[in-house]
Amino acid sequence: MSDKHSIKTSWKGGLAFEADINGHKITMDAPIEEGGQNSGPGPKKLQLVALSGCTGMDVVSILKKMRVNFTAVDIEVQGDVTDENPKQYYKMHVIYTITGKNLPMEKLEKAVKMSEETYCGVGALYRKAIEVSSEIRIIEA
Repeated sequence: MSDKHSIKTSWKGGLAFEADINGHKITMDAPIEEGGQNSGPGPKKLQLVALSGCTGMDVVSILKKMRVNFTAVDIEVQGDVTDENPKQYYKMHVIYTITGKNLPMEKLEKAVKMSEETYCGVGALYRKAIEVSSEIRIIEA
């Protein structure tokens, strides 16, 4: 049997909405120049956040199981948006920046590949609709 997820989002005035996700509140709003009050991020950019969190949790978990000693993992997701409406992402690029001493690139690549091909449901869904690419950067520290 599959899981079913549900959230509730409520209008808070102007263009602001508040989503309740298992008791965690996220406010979404539009920038002032678009008629909002800029009280939170826009919903489109939360798509980038979802991908970064999903793959980040995978990669950290996998690297720990591989006994890779790292001190930081930063994930940047860049999204290219169409010019026409409905404005949407047509391409995303994920940059994994991993900090540590003598990090084994082959294990980093394997962890990212496992997230991309097996575990990250957000990325799997996005890849059905758009191009998603990635790269790994190492900071020696």
